[in-house]
Amino acid sequence: MTVYLIRHGQSEFNALNLEPGAADPMIVDAQLTELGRQQARAAREQILDLGIQSVLTTPLTRAIQTAKLMFDGIAPIQVVADHRERLDHACDIGRAPEELAADFPELSFNHLDEVWWHSGPQNQYGVAEEPHDSFDKRIQNFCKTLDQYSNRPLAIVGHGNTFRALANFDMENCEVRVFAQN
Repeated sequence: MTVYLIRHGQSEFNALNLEPGAADPMIVDAQLTELGRQQARAAREQILDLGIQSVLTTPLTRAIQTAKLMFDGIAPIQVVADHRERLDHACDIGRAPEELAADFPELSFNHLDEVWWHSGPQNQYGVAEEPHDSFDKRIQNFCKTLDQYSNRPLAIVGHGNTFRALANFDMENCEVRVFAQN
């Protein structure tokens, strides 16, 4: 059965449209902008006829907000950290499960570690950048676990770098694409 990949809507970080190498604006766990919320509501119209039975979203706020705007009342949403964004900027630093639960009380976060995002040596901005090989391995492992999610069609709400590593294509904000697993 079909798996759909959905990139989150425009975040506060995306809206800055930074040049490569620009200073990190230090927006921790970036939220959706108003445009990002509009994109998610428009994408909801696209998915209504797809018969999606289950949704996986990362614990990053912009992905959760996108998943809720698109799927509340349509399909159950499960938070899974394995396909989170590669920690490259402060916007990819997560928040503790109890903080997320306070903002999204209808979702379960009790299975997450206190620090579920990458931790390690920090760059000049204090961000613990995730090494590419570690990220690639994590995404490969996530792909191997997709068979355990039997409620299909399945939607995976996530991030640009994740989907590039998982499916070898770039996605626009709130784009919906079929994922052809190998």
